[in-house]
Amino acid sequence: MSRKIVVAQPVHRSVTEVLQPFADLWINPGPGPVPTDELARHCSDADAMMAFMTERIDAAFIAHCPQLKIIAGALKGYNNMDVEACSQNGVCVTVVPDLLTEPTAELTVGLMISLARNVIEGDRYVRSGAFEGWSPRFYGGSLCGASVLVIGAGAVGQTVMRMLGGFGCELSYVDKRALEDDEEKRYGCRRVMLREGLHRADFVVLAIHLMPETHHFVSDDFLAQMKDGGYLVNPSRGSVVDEAAVERALASGRLAGYAADTFEMEDWAVNTRRLSIGDGLLTCGQTILTPHIGSAVRAVREQIEMSAANSIIDVFEGKPPQGLVNSEALTRSSQRSSDHAQS
Repeated sequence: MSRKIVVAQPVHRSVTEVLQPFADLWINPGPGPVPTDELARHCSDADAMMAFMTERIDAAFIAHCPQLKIIAGALKGYNNMDVEACSQNGVCVTVVPDLLTEPTAELTVGLMISLARNVIEGDRYVRSGAFEGWSPRFYGGSLCGASVLVIGAGAVGQTVMRMLGGFGCELSYVDKRALEDDEEKRYGCRRVMLREGLHRADFVVLAIHLMPETHHFVSDDFLAQMKDGGYLVNPSRGSVVDEAAVERALASGRLAGYAADTFEMEDWAVNTRRLSIGDGLLTCGQTILTPHIGSAVRAVREQIEMSAANSIIDVFEGKPPQGLVNSEALTRSSQRSSDHAQS
């Protein structure tokens, strides 16, 4: 019996060419995500699936996919998947932890500069035909010498701090785990308590995972503690921010600007998520909103998809897949195969 792989979003041709010798492929023709019930039907006889952040994988989904051996995530975070349900059914879950770091950090720095220097508003002004030459307008802040608080000192947070090294910023970070002394020295940063960091920071950068304890981490109280006229940048996950609270802070003038590459409406696994981006963000001149392009570098996206494809091939070849987040699934999978052979 031939194997089947479901690819939930369109991918580069080089990725399909790598997978084709191992299985029959069903690939979402795009451009949008496949509804969950339709995707489950395609996966009902599949051995593997390549998933993205648009897919919501829960216990009910897994129950419809008895042959599934691996869900290879072409992503870094995996809160849209019920990993426990996958483990109980012997389904490996893999992610790509490293390839998204550099491009996401790069975009973050770009958003910080664009936000402070009113790049988007200035661009609109020129395109409107109103620009007739220099005039004293569009004054903003500067990243050079600014106080920057990075919340989350994981891979992305550390890379943002490294990239900010040339701007002469006063860098601080908040994290449960302190960096090593040599790491703090390398980045020129220091660890602070959240309240202290918020009071001092001209820019606050969010670099945290979405978990139950970080849902709406940015709230009215959080924003009230920020320095007046500060900027907030979110390249992590939409639902770590209460976007309605950000709208209120922008309207009051307390928050000078907000830049986001991710939004609450994207987080399918969060039942209380917003279903659309609020008008208060869409119409505000002090926001920059990009369509989740943190990893949208052609070469990087191809590498991410290829890494997920290689994880699928690993499983087909009987090897532990790279990027595995639930090693217990391997034991369950072996037991399930043994039970099936004896029946």
